[in-house]
Amino acid sequence: MKHKWLIVMAALAYLGLCQTVHAVNMKKIAPTYWWAGMKNPELQILLYGDRIASADVSVSGQDVTLKEVVKQDNPNYLLLYLDLSEAKAQKFDILLKQGKKTETIPYELKSRVRKGEDIKGFTSEDVLYLIMPDRFANGNPDNDVIEGMLENKVDRTNAYARHGGDLKGIADHLDYIADLGVTAIWLNPTQENDMKEGSYHGYAITDYYQIDRRLGTNEEFKQLTERAHEAGLKVVMDMIFNHCGSENYLFKDMPSKDWFNFKGEYVPTSFKTASVMDIHASNYEKKIATDGWFASVMPDWNQRNRHVARYLIQNSIWWIEYAGINGIRQDTHPYADFDFMSQWCKEVLDEYPYFNIVGETWLNSNVLVSYWQKDSKLAAPKNSNLPTVMDFPLQALMNQAFDEETGDWGGGLYKLYDYQTQDLVYANPMNLLIFFDNHDTSRFTTNDDKARNLNRYKQAMTFLLTTRGIPQIYYGTEILMTGDKANGDGELRKDFPGGWTGDATNSFVREGRTDLQNEAFDFTRQLLNWRKGNEVIGKGTLKHYSINNGIYVYQREYNGKSAVVIMNGTDQQKELDLTPYKEILPKTQAVDVLGGKTVNLTGKLTLKERETLLICF
Repeated sequence: MKHKWLIVMAALAYLGLCQTVHAVNMKKIAPTYWWAGMKNPELQILLYGDRIASADVSVSGQDVTLKEVVKQDNPNYLLLYLDLSEAKAQKFDILLKQGKKTETIPYELKSRVRKGEDIKGFTSEDVLYLIMPDRFANGNPDNDVIEGMLENKVDRTNAYARHGGDLKGIADHLDYIADLGVTAIWLNPTQENDMKEGSYHGYAITDYYQIDRRLGTNEEFKQLTERAHEAGLKVVMDMIFNHCGSENYLFKDMPSKDWFNFKGEYVPTSFKTASVMDIHASNYEKKIATDGWFASVMPDWNQRNRHVARYLIQNSIWWIEYAGINGIRQDTHPYADFDFMSQWCKEVLDEYPYFNIVGETWLNSNVLVSYWQKDSKLAAPKNSNLPTVMDFPLQALMNQAFDEETGDWGGGLYKLYDYQTQDLVYANPMNLLIFFDNHDTSRFTTNDDKARNLNRYKQAMTFLLTTRGIPQIYYGTEILMTGDKANGDGELRKDFPGGWTGDATNSFVREGRTDLQNEAFDFTRQLLNWRKGNEVIGKGTLKHYSINNGIYVYQREYNGKSAVVIMNGTDQQKELDLTPYKEILPKTQAVDVLGGKTVNLTGKLTLKERETLLICF
């Protein structure tokens, strides 16, 4: 009898040991910590571990209330919802009891180091400098390859492989960026992209709470933000809520199939997001545009699932609070669920009222783009709550206007004038992100012939930096880097010369640039530093005139000060009768900011071919 009793006890002990092994194998906790005193007192904690769903859950924190424990179809997940409305900063335990075994998970509510109002977003007074981290500069070759990550090599001869650029490389060149005269850096995605191939661009996130270790650590990202602030630069973080990477643990081992559209099965999007706004579109067209997947390796989140929505909203707030970033650029904004994205924008701006968010609204008309901006009358009674939208229609026109002859009724600069006469469709034209290239489009200097045409470049840069909106410049534009999308996206994302030890040229310094590049750089630097802190451009109204003899004239004015741009859009010398412009030309002469010459403003003005004047009053 005693022998049988010992066998039973041994068996029970063995089972208890098995339970203990399962209980302690906690794979993910998201977020790993939070802060007391947030305006939204609810906190979702996602726990991922082997068969943890069978556990009884409790928390030990003072004034920390466990509101809800949610189990998913997958027994490896638990979702906890806490009420922190009365909780102070503290360390507490999450207790998971399975049978006689209890696992203790330490958790922390930190004290906030800044108020939400302290975070200042980017505005029309700023100019953004867009950087693809893998292609800018390699500051730490030791993190080029990380053992265990799926894409574990660097090959700079392959346009679609990793090249080794990282956060330290950016940090090492903050002086170059600040000296150029921009006031913010926008980084293509920096979160973990542990994909088998193509991970360099960052748009297939596999862990939303982890900086990709080949770029650096979370702490290094925070330090980069702090150093940027010290250099007078704001930081904009790229985020992707429409989809993730197929190697994301939340997809590979789904909490439940309703975390992803089409129950986790690949159905491609039509990419025709105009159907979202199309009053004639079929239900099928609307659904396939927003619910379809961007690619087979980029599964589409189902943001209508409240747990998915809370996970994504909290993630963006976590990065703002942790690192002190100044803005978010949201990828593929119209592809995601409208109501969710609206709620996300609202919650972020409730927490950080001076923050800014720009959505990628890649649509072909200003009417369609305007639908997505906060307070758009076209979307009413809905409201996207998205402060800033990307002005893709203007981008397309800028890539035509400076190559064409300007007529009084069409072509060239007339396209820019005509487009801006329609700004009444926008709730806030100053909150448009304006640009002539980025990581997804051909560079403005598509080829060497266009790069050599400095009149074209100077006119375009002058317009970009003096018209309404928030300008964005793509890294390398200031040194005339070329790239044609017809040759593939890798061609648009070349390494910045000098960012790698042993590069044949170093374009970060004057001696490493050609005379042509230095002329473009100097012009851009002069214009950017003139714009910095200039409220006439950053806050002023825009008044413009219809094209006259191929010449475009417009004024920016603020608090009695003004700047006037006069631009000849033709390849011939032109004469302009100044009589119609007296209301914006209060003096008989002024100095051209760009060339330094004194300009006579009486009678008629003669402009050389493609000449541009920038005069201030």
